[in-house]
Amino acid sequence: MSTPSAPPPCSHLAAYRLTSRPPLRFLRRCLHVRPLGRPEIRREPRELPHCSPCSSPSRSSSRLYACLSCAAVFCPAHVASHASASTSGHQIAVDVDRAELFCAACGDQVYDPDFDHAVVLAQSSSLPPSSASASASASPSSAPRKRRRVDYRAWAPDPAEFALMSSADPTTSASAAAPAGLRGLNNLGNTCFMNSVLQALLHAPPLRNYFLGDRHNRFLCPRRTPMRRRSAEADDKAACLACDLDEIYSAAFSGERTPYSPAKFLYSWWQHASNLASYEQQDAHEFFISILDHIHENIKDGQHKSHAQGHGDCCIAHRVFSGILRSDVTCTHCGFTSTTFEPCMDISLDLDAGYNSSLGIANPKLHVRNGERSSGGMNSKVSTLMRCLERFTRAERLDAEQKFFCERCKERQESLKQMSIRRLPLVSCFHIKRFEHSSVKKMSRKVDHCLQFPFSLDMAPYLSSSILRSRFGNRIFPSEASDPDSVSEFSSEFEIFAVITHSGKLEAGHYVTYLRLNNHWYKCDDAWVTRVEEHTVRSSQAYMLFYVQKTLYYKACERGTAV
Repeated sequence: MSTPSAPPPCSHLAAYRLTSRPPLRFLRRCLHVRPLGRPEIRREPRELPHCSPCSSPSRSSSRLYACLSCAAVFCPAHVASHASASTSGHQIAVDVDRAELFCAACGDQVYDPDFDHAVVLAQSSSLPPSSASASASASPSSAPRKRRRVDYRAWAPDPAEFALMSSADPTTSASAAAPAGLRGLNNLGNTCFMNSVLQALLHAPPLRNYFLGDRHNRFLCPRRTPMRRRSAEADDKAACLACDLDEIYSAAFSGERTPYSPAKFLYSWWQHASNLASYEQQDAHEFFISILDHIHENIKDGQHKSHAQGHGDCCIAHRVFSGILRSDVTCTHCGFTSTTFEPCMDISLDLDAGYNSSLGIANPKLHVRNGERSSGGMNSKVSTLMRCLERFTRAERLDAEQKFFCERCKERQESLKQMSIRRLPLVSCFHIKRFEHSSVKKMSRKVDHCLQFPFSLDMAPYLSSSILRSRFGNRIFPSEASDPDSVSEFSSEFEIFAVITHSGKLEAGHYVTYLRLNNHWYKCDDAWVTRVEEHTVRSSQAYMLFYVQKTLYYKACERGTAV
């Protein structure tokens, strides 16, 4: 198969080269190079070229051509007529603003090696002398030395800057219509689950203070060392979600209001969770747990493991979100109780609409707690967060298939199991189980019950100390006084700051985050951020609720972080 041949050269340009006296390379003295390196035909500073037949200055969008034979200037509409009306040699012109050859007879650009060489020489002569040429002309003693690499240094404020930062609240430094850090996130293809969780993390006060306080610097992270200093095994784990999250914090609090695209964070998460690397819709709760686990793995790899990491002190993810649950299993035959403790990053709650499904009777109690008044006789389609927590901490009888092995009876016995909260985290995350999957019926559905939740929440009734006091009285508390995980009265009070909602069906839904900033609510719907009223948040289908300890909520702007 023969290769295609090059197009034949322009016959008009060839004729011009034969008849013209000065070669085209001598046009170099007629060229002028602009500061950015763009060549043009040299002219007087105040000269405004225009088409002779038009007799008026041409618009900036129209090209102008100067005839190489008579130097007359024409626009594209008259350059062809000039070439046909004149004798031979007037077909070749040059673009005044671009210094490109143009054949008026062919109506196309033409190329000449001599002219192109002249343009290159004009451009090279306009550049400043390079370091290589300067070093060649200078003496060896005055040759420039190689610049020494300067190590990165963390910024430290001077007294004036420190006073300015101390008087400014990062959450209120902007206008009331747009608080600092409030920035939309672009949807990268069914990534509303990621955007909703990231918005909640960006405005969690302890986590925000940690990253904005330069506690994790992506430029100093050991996982981001240069490639030549990193082993092959470490190269496989180069992606650091904590570094990418630090970059998102910098972008969100930079003052920019245009939506930000967290593509780098998504790619890093895909590297950690390869089984979820797709553009399909994912569960926001599973994503939340996944990124906390990977942040924990990223940060603890570069630090010494704490002796108390089992209690949630090993990394920022656990210091902020990790609590401790207590599980008491009591034998109904002899009364022996087995107690176990387990850490938790969140609490998953069943929607309870005032109905005790295990006993099959309505709950007759009247509750007045946390600013909500509810009774068992209200609408079965409405649940409250307090009833969900009461159901979570209520003693339940284990069925025959879950008989507990009693160490005192030395056999399996029927038992009662009760959950309680031994230690509260700085930020409590409540996951509402809206998606039900039945292996028996082989079907899945979404629970659309409305959930009523307070903005101020007192967690004291659901603590282990309160549960044990209701069961055994005050006689057990002398031994509990020295418990390091005991919760004070103030640390049991929480304020809500973020709500993640899910709308739509199980197969096709959408996640939206509501943020509470400066006692105002803002709806973060991917790239769109709007201010909404309180009733809009209360009427939404809450899927994840984020509460922060009240002392941190009102003092989040202080320099001393509580992590």
